[in-house]
Amino acid sequence: MPDSNVLQTTPLNALHLRLGARMVPFAGYDMPVHYRDGILKEHLHTRAAAGLFDVSHMGQALLSGRHALARLEALVPGDLQRLKPGQMRYTQLLNANAGILDDLMVTRLSAADEPEDRLFLVVNAANKAADFAHITAQLPELDLLVMRDRALLALQGPAAAEVIAGLCAASASMPFMTMRREMLDGVPVYISRCGYTGEDGFEISLVPGAATAFAEALLANPKVAAIGLGARDSLRLEAGLCLHGHDITAQTTPLEANLGWSISRRRMEGGGFPGDAILQAQHAQGPQRLRVGIRPEGRAPVREGAIIADGAGREIGSVTSGGFSPTLNAPIAMGYVTRAHAATGSRLQLALRGQMVPAEVVALPFVPTRYFRSPS
Repeated sequence: MPDSNVLQTTPLNALHLRLGARMVPFAGYDMPVHYRDGILKEHLHTRAAAGLFDVSHMGQALLSGRHALARLEALVPGDLQRLKPGQMRYTQLLNANAGILDDLMVTRLSAADEPEDRLFLVVNAANKAADFAHITAQLPELDLLVMRDRALLALQGPAAAEVIAGLCAASASMPFMTMRREMLDGVPVYISRCGYTGEDGFEISLVPGAATAFAEALLANPKVAAIGLGARDSLRLEAGLCLHGHDITAQTTPLEANLGWSISRRRMEGGGFPGDAILQAQHAQGPQRLRVGIRPEGRAPVREGAIIADGAGREIGSVTSGGFSPTLNAPIAMGYVTRAHAATGSRLQLALRGQMVPAEVVALPFVPTRYFRSPS
């Protein structure tokens, strides 16, 4: 059993050090927070060209067995049974109170005529042990193969498709939220078109022994720069995307988190997942609180945990993510407020260094997303 006090490393650890990364502990791993250019330049480079992120700390697994799609659907509100081969779906593992144990990506690998379903799962690093234990306990009839040492790279930005085409031409035309299996220099890889920056991009899952050479091949393109966790967080905040343990937790439901778009009408009306009655009631009546985007006035960022008050100074919620937006050159934040104060344009006050700072509810995302859309 691994020593919980010893940080684990990803297959790219030596490469991070060679590139001059500042390494920090994150989710039990030694991870790069930024490289020599710093977070601001890394963030802006990703928005302008392409950034390469090491996300090998995430949990990857294969779930297989008869009716695996339908059985996993009993744990999540996502519409999995309608996935076509190669399609991906964002969804959430829920508890009995419809609280979010974790959010995850589910991809159907199996063809329509195969006797068993095969699913590729990606879950958050900090929750992967608990997630996989939960799935195994709830679905003992299925086979869960945890891919413990597998590498996962994310290539994000407007130049990502051009860059990936240099190594795998067919991947550049992939539809958004799909995955395909490819052979690159004799190495089998899973390439998906997705990401968590608001930009077009790809995630590449491959065996650890091939990870460094593949990363170096991508970095050889002048449009690609290595990007650390710091810019990954500021990019996802600008895109209005949730971070589990902060913006979504076991005490927040998908509808409170404004993730209702991830639940189809069939699943909402039919239920059949943990907390379904709670979500159905929230859907009918409206959640009592909602996650919103917030623009503080001034230049100082407001951080997680800051109290949110209404115009009269009454506490109505708290900030769950906050920071400075390099793209907007201004502070931004997300948090939960009572439903009466969730409308765009609502005036708020935020606690900052013992004072209350004026702020306004704004539409999410803060920065327009540029996900790839297939030509119609």
